[in-house]
Amino acid sequence: MNHIAHWIGGAETAGTSGRVGPVFNPATGEQIASVDLANAAEIDAAVEAAKAAARGWREASLSKRSAVLFKFRELLASRTGELSAIVTREHGKVLADAAGEVARGLENVEFATGIPHLMKGNFSEQAATGVDVYSIRQPLGVVAGITPFNFPAMVPLWMCATAIASGNAFVLKPSEKDPSAALWLARLWQEAGLPDGVFTVVNGDKEAVDAILVHPDVAAVSFVGSTPIARYIYETGTSHGKRVQALGGAKNHMIVLPDAELDAAADAAISAGYGAAGERCMAISVVVAVGEIADPLVEAIAARLPKIKIGDGTDPASEMGPLISAQHRDKVAGYIEAGATQGATVVADGRADDLPKDGFFLGATLLDNVTPEMTVYTDEIFGPVLSVVRVDTYAEALQLVNDNEYGNGTAIFTRDGGAARQFQFDVNAGMVGVNVPIPVPVAYYSFGGWKASLFGDTHMYGPDGIHFYTRSKVVTSRWPDPGTSSVDLGFPQTR
Repeated sequence: MNHIAHWIGGAETAGTSGRVGPVFNPATGEQIASVDLANAAEIDAAVEAAKAAARGWREASLSKRSAVLFKFRELLASRTGELSAIVTREHGKVLADAAGEVARGLENVEFATGIPHLMKGNFSEQAATGVDVYSIRQPLGVVAGITPFNFPAMVPLWMCATAIASGNAFVLKPSEKDPSAALWLARLWQEAGLPDGVFTVVNGDKEAVDAILVHPDVAAVSFVGSTPIARYIYETGTSHGKRVQALGGAKNHMIVLPDAELDAAADAAISAGYGAAGERCMAISVVVAVGEIADPLVEAIAARLPKIKIGDGTDPASEMGPLISAQHRDKVAGYIEAGATQGATVVADGRADDLPKDGFFLGATLLDNVTPEMTVYTDEIFGPVLSVVRVDTYAEALQLVNDNEYGNGTAIFTRDGGAARQFQFDVNAGMVGVNVPIPVPVAYYSFGGWKASLFGDTHMYGPDGIHFYTRSKVVTSRWPDPGTSSVDLGFPQTR
C-alpha cells in the first residue's frame, strides 16, 4: 500500500506524529494508501523551512519568477493526463472532469506568468516641489492554503500560482482524502526550477489546520470548503492577525424563464447538476422553473437521466463517477429520503439505479415540487440531487435566490436580453451566468461569492489574488537640490 508523506524543504518528509489517515479509491471502495497527519511541531518545521526560503525568493527578479512560472506551465500542460489520472484515482471523478479541472488550474498559472506587469505600482512626479510619491507591492512572506477534496489540483493552483509569482513561500494543506495531487505538484514545481522550500505540502486534519491558523509566521490563509468551516477559518485566522480569504458553501440556483430554449436548459441542468457527481461548489442544485416551462422542463431533464453512464472514472465511457466516501454517499441518500418524506415528488431516485456493486456510487436524482422549507432546499447537499422549485413569475424567482443565505453562483436561461440584464443587475450573488450554468470566471477575473459563501472581502485568484498576496507600500522621496550636488549636472546654482 502506498504511503503519502509531507513535502518540506524540497523533499518528501516522513511524518513524526504517529498519526495516519486512510486514502480510498472511491470507485472500488478499497483503501489504496495511507497519509501522514501532521501535528503542530511538524507544521512549525514546515513553516520554518518556508520562511527561510521566502527570503531568497522575494529577492528573485520578476523575470526569474516569470521564467519559473512559464516552465511550470509547460510541464503541467504536457503532463495533464498524468495528473488527471491521480485525481480520478483518489477523488473518483471521471477523467474528462479531471482533465477539465487541470485545465482551469492551468489558466491561473498562465495568468501568474504575467507577474512583471501585475506587480506594477504607481508614480506621481513632483507631488510637491522636488518631491516624488510612488507605490510598490511587496509579498507577505509565508502564506498558506487549505484546500478541499473536490478539486485537489485546481484549487491549489488557484492559490499557489499567484502567491508564488508574487514572491511568497506557499504552504499547502490539502484534503487528507485525496492528497497525492499536491505531492505531484510539489515535484513539478521543483522540476520547473522553484527553489526548495518555496512550495511546501503538509498533510493533516484539524490539528494541522489549527496549527496553521495560529502560527505567528503565517501571514495569510486561503480556504475553500463548507460555510461552517469557512467561518471558523476566518474567525480564528483573523483573531491571530492574519489575512484570510475563506470561500464557503453554496446553493446555486438556475432560473429558467418561459422563453428559454428548452433543450439547452435541460442539457445545462444535467451537466451542471450531475457533473462530478454534484461535488462542486458551483454545481446547480436548484432549478427554478418559471411559469409554463415547468412541466416540459422536468420531462426533458428526466428523459436525459437514464442516458448518464455511471461508473469507474477511469472508464472513458463513464460520465459520472462515485462520491468521495461511503459516509458522504449515505448522507446524500438521506436527503433523498427526507425530500420524499417532506412532500417532494421523486421523479428519479438515484438509490434505485443499477449501480456498480463496489465503490461509493449513487445515481442521479431529480426531485420536483420542492419548497424552500425542505432540507433538500435549505442544505448544501454536495451530491447528484437536483431539486426543481416552481414559481409563477420572474419576481418570485429572483426573491427566492436573493432570500437564500448563500450567494455563490447563479444562472438565468432566457432569450430576452432585457430580462437577462435586469437579472444580473438585481441578483445578490458573486458570479452570474446568462445561459451559462456554471459561471466560473476566467483566470483574469476573480472567483468568489457573496453572503455566507465568502468570509473576508477578497475573492480568489486573478486581480484579487495579487491584491491578497501582496501589500502596498507608498514611498515619498526628496533628493538634494541638483544645484548642491557634487556632480556637475549642468544646472544653474540657484533656481
